[in-house]
Amino acid sequence: MTNLRRPLRLNVGFLIKSPIGTRRDFNFEYEKMRLGEDLTLANFTGMARFDRTQQGLLLQGDFAATADVECVRCLGTFSQGLKWSFSDLYAFDKSNITDSGLLVPEDAQIDLEPLLREYALLEFPISPVCRPDCKGLCPVCGENLNKADCGHRSESDSPFAVLKDLLK
Repeated sequence: MTNLRRPLRLNVGFLIKSPIGTRRDFNFEYEKMRLGEDLTLANFTGMARFDRTQQGLLLQGDFAATADVECVRCLGTFSQGLKWSFSDLYAFDKSNITDSGLLVPEDAQIDLEPLLREYALLEFPISPVCRPDCKGLCPVCGENLNKADCGHRSESDSPFAVLKDLLK
């Protein structure tokens, strides 16, 4: 059962008392999803699968969303698709804890928001480009060269123009 005000907070109490091998899928589909205060994703979809193991609850997640990012060449905003998958163990006690450091909370309410935020941020490209043939900005006047040609840039302005003569 999910909390309507906090849709990524899941009650997994029934899994704790279930036999080993019990599985439960939680599906998500939202037009907009906020992960933290500064990350808003659109078209958020995904599935979180919890499997009851002897050590804890094994979480396997597959998620996808889009985010508005800024092109590093032309500084225009565009929609970037993101996809991520992961698996982590929510341990029942500290003796079974993994490198992720996740424990099943005492109230059996697992909040996926911080975990999903971390994985989503890892999917953002370091240098996002709106399209492969983006021309960027004019270094003289700052005009977006994808929209108009300002006339400032010519091949002879390039420091490599002299090398072009060697090809002849």
